[in-house]
Amino acid sequence: MPCHPARARQLLRRHRARVHRLAPFVIRLVDREATATQRVGLGIDPGSQATGLALYRVEPTDIGAIRHVCFGLELHHRSALIHHRLGQRAAYRRRRRSANLRHRAPRFDNRTRQPGWLAPSLFSRVQHIATWTRRLARWAPVGGVDLELVRFDLQKRESPETTGVEYQHGTRFGFELREYLLQKWGRQCAYCDIENVPLNLDHIVSRSRGGSDRVSNLTLACVPCNQAKGRRPVEEVLAHDPKRLARVLTQAKAPLRDAAAVNSTRWAVKGRLEALGLSVACWSGGRTKWNRARLAVAKSHVADAAVCGDLAGLEGWGPAPLVTIATGRGTHQRTRPDAFGFPRLALPRTKAVHGFLTGDLVCATVPAAKQAGVLTGRVAVRSTGSFRVGTADGIHWTHCRRLQRADGYAYTHGGTPLLPARKDRVSAA
Repeated sequence: MPCHPARARQLLRRHRARVHRLAPFVIRLVDREATATQRVGLGIDPGSQATGLALYRVEPTDIGAIRHVCFGLELHHRSALIHHRLGQRAAYRRRRRSANLRHRAPRFDNRTRQPGWLAPSLFSRVQHIATWTRRLARWAPVGGVDLELVRFDLQKRESPETTGVEYQHGTRFGFELREYLLQKWGRQCAYCDIENVPLNLDHIVSRSRGGSDRVSNLTLACVPCNQAKGRRPVEEVLAHDPKRLARVLTQAKAPLRDAAAVNSTRWAVKGRLEALGLSVACWSGGRTKWNRARLAVAKSHVADAAVCGDLAGLEGWGPAPLVTIATGRGTHQRTRPDAFGFPRLALPRTKAVHGFLTGDLVCATVPAAKQAGVLTGRVAVRSTGSFRVGTADGIHWTHCRRLQRADGYAYTHGGTPLLPARKDRVSAA
């Protein structure tokens, strides 16, 4: 059962509990085997780049259920890194095929995908949410999950005035793509305003940096400007001309990657949580916004997770949420490629070095050196035995003591408290 930090310190001081885990901090009672527990719920606010999870105790009252927030976790996904690495791997393979080097034949014709298939970058988000739900349900008596099941209208996000048959028209209804861009950008280069010259289609945010082929991300550029820009960000190219930069960014619209990712994974998240044997109640984003407004709670992923669902009031201790960053468990590669995909060095066959793995939480006691003292943090191992602990490098492995094994996540305390100093978080509605 979740308890206040002061209560946890008291139990540890009296030897009635022992530390089960450091991050997140979990204790285990040693003086009893079974005891009565209260109603505990878990709120989840899935996002594209980060997901909020809030563990709360439910107190029934005459006006409704009041939630007492016990723990908040802000989970940062690694979808962008997975997408980048898969794209990089595909580029290596394409290059080797085109150069007629030793390569594997493409598998596009014999590759099948089951219904409900998700891209690896999206599937990792579902896995992360299910992993932390399972962990919190193991550490606390979670009776049910309140999930914010959000669906974004992508066309209304791009054009809020879209109604009726306009959903079937799209952005360039009645135009061809190139004619539409010529009309939009005035038949001149967007970077130098030159006219009556051949104009190329240019991605404002280059494809290598995650830009899409949507018409809102396309512009016109003459051949010299297109070659000079390359894959550089448009902010860097037009840093000397702020007015032109503002005009280009105004013409371009924000990408819809985040909204599309949430739409694609919302039912998969619900299915994975139900597969864990938990009771899942789904709520809309409008209900969460209404709860947040009437309870005067600042917007954040953890706050949205805490106010998701049916509640009459919200109380909290005000601690900052635990920021959890998905880092992965390493790689299976035996070599590191260079910019052209050729191997440049060999990696060791095993990940463990003197019993330590990269990502372990260690405490290093350095007797006499440049980093003399006690250091605590995640370790990066080397086969030479010289480790990096946190930001300190060159720590010998004999000075390290493991506190917690690597689990694929990095932890840090940060952010703003969940609730301000006010105590009246009960609504009469």
